[in-house]
Amino acid sequence: MLERIREGSTGYTAKAILGLVILTFVFAGVGTYNNSVDTSVAIVNGEKITQQQFETAYRNQRARMEQQYGEMFAQLANNDVYMQSLRTNVLEQLINEELMDQQVAELKIKVGDEQIKQAIRTMPEFQVDGQFNNDRYIMLINQADFYQPSAFRDYLRTDMARRQLQSGVMATEFSLPYQHQLAVKLGNQSRDVRYATIASEPFKATVTVEDSEISEYYEANKNNFAVAEQVKLQYVALDIAKLRAESDITDADVEMYYEDNKASYSTDERRRASHILIEFADDEAAAEQQAQDLLAKIQAGEDFAELAKAHSADTFSGENGGDLDWFDRGVMDPAFEDAAFALTMDNAVSGVVKSDFGFHIIKLTDIEEVKTKEFAEVADEIREQLVTDQALEKFYAMQGEMATIAFESPDSLDEVAIVANAQVQTSDWISRANNPAPFNNSSLVEAAFSDEVMLDSLNSDVIEVASDEMVMVVRLAEHKPAATKPLAEVSAQISEQLIAKKASEAAKAAADELVAAVNSGSDSASLLAANNAEFVEVKALARNSADVDRNIASQAFTMAHPSSESASVASTVLQNGDYAVIQVQAVNEGSVEELDERMKQMQMSQLAQSALESYVANLKEKSEITRNLTSAPAPLY
Repeated sequence: MLERIREGSTGYTAKAILGLVILTFVFAGVGTYNNSVDTSVAIVNGEKITQQQFETAYRNQRARMEQQYGEMFAQLANNDVYMQSLRTNVLEQLINEELMDQQVAELKIKVGDEQIKQAIRTMPEFQVDGQFNNDRYIMLINQADFYQPSAFRDYLRTDMARRQLQSGVMATEFSLPYQHQLAVKLGNQSRDVRYATIASEPFKATVTVEDSEISEYYEANKNNFAVAEQVKLQYVALDIAKLRAESDITDADVEMYYEDNKASYSTDERRRASHILIEFADDEAAAEQQAQDLLAKIQAGEDFAELAKAHSADTFSGENGGDLDWFDRGVMDPAFEDAAFALTMDNAVSGVVKSDFGFHIIKLTDIEEVKTKEFAEVADEIREQLVTDQALEKFYAMQGEMATIAFESPDSLDEVAIVANAQVQTSDWISRANNPAPFNNSSLVEAAFSDEVMLDSLNSDVIEVASDEMVMVVRLAEHKPAATKPLAEVSAQISEQLIAKKASEAAKAAADELVAAVNSGSDSASLLAANNAEFVEVKALARNSADVDRNIASQAFTMAHPSSESASVASTVLQNGDYAVIQVQAVNEGSVEELDERMKQMQMSQLAQSALESYVANLKEKSEITRNLTSAPAPLY
């Protein structure tokens, strides 16, 4: 068999087939056979937005929302429609950023190295005790997946350039006085209304729910009864509080630091002096002679302060008798300073001193000697500083060792625990939201449910769970997949929800009937009595009034002005499922006597944001954008 294949491969037919294959490679390229399919989520004017970019942005946005919404986010995450909308919004944001970056390049907006350096040094995230700390800087950017400082600088350069463009666009918007007055007038508007509440609770006794309805609701809303995926983690924690408690700083260390840094606890000598200044003007010799004449008068007993008021070219100090207040070394002109600090209280008046400003006569009026705090005054402060410095030094050093060991020995935390001088501990069950501290940290949760930890059973990187206070390395201990509660467990809950829904619908029907009666001018008293309701009148209702349900106030200010031809009546649902029938009886114009500066700023902010949105929308309209939603990742969680 093999022999026949070998012989056949040398025939004309085989050679022709081989030739066609070779031609295919020549014209199509070898890459056609082994290239992966394009998985970009969008293409903006020829620039691709990769799936990896999308996944990173999606994870970050999800983490922000978990932190913002807390328990509520678990319900949102179970809603496929909402999460699909979230992914679409993330994609659109990436497209917007790409368009802005392209505009930055076209407009040649640049951010210099010095600007970036200054921005990094002033970021509070990278500071310790108010000072930039390079170790913390490196640690944090590494945790953010910037393993080279140059990569973080490039990211920051892009972000700062993008912000410059955004600021420039937003700064083009402005608000005219009449617009501000109109906004204030509308904001201060009030309305006279009356409303009646149709309670839903009485209708609950009149509605029934069948088992089939419960089953149907359960099948249609299974996501609402999902039990979130959970994990238990093994972890090693490095806590700076423990390192502080283990400090070996001694009294001798504290005293030695005091002696070595005594100057830090001392005040410099300060002097207070007065002077008379004669400027050079056009004749330096004449100026010097005038100064000598004044010095002679002082030595003869004339009052220094009066002479300063009459003759000093330094009119500001001259008005105060020449007084210059207190000053340290390094503040005054060198020649002036040398002369002032050479004086004593027994020899308090200098000769004529020449400086860059002219000729001076200086009078020493007071001396504040060097003062050094006693060791007992600062011992506790020094000890606290030394303990903190020692703990931070160990903290950063041990973090680095933990990161190395966790990576080199990824299948166990035992060696990491040795480095951290800690125990391997196990957490309770944790989910993606609503965990107790420190497991509510978004970076820790993201790591816990990452592929590396959950699927590959590897150690995590070092995770900062409290700024400059605690870091952790975690690994998976147990995993509990997401599940759906059985119908029997949630049947009563569904029944209550359906009863409340039907009761609210019945209240709505009653409210609609009442609206129709008021609009037609027919007798509404019987309808009010049947629903145990009555109209309550509210005069001068404000937009943000706390006197009525928020939904009533909101609805009242969206309704038309009443007229002689038609009443202004509508209904709205309240937060508890009841319905309110609202009638606007009068609209009271707002006052513009006091223009609210805060409202003006809010209006300007809204206009500026609108300008930016219009700018981006215009860029989109002029651009060639392909959205590959089918290639966008499925929900990550």
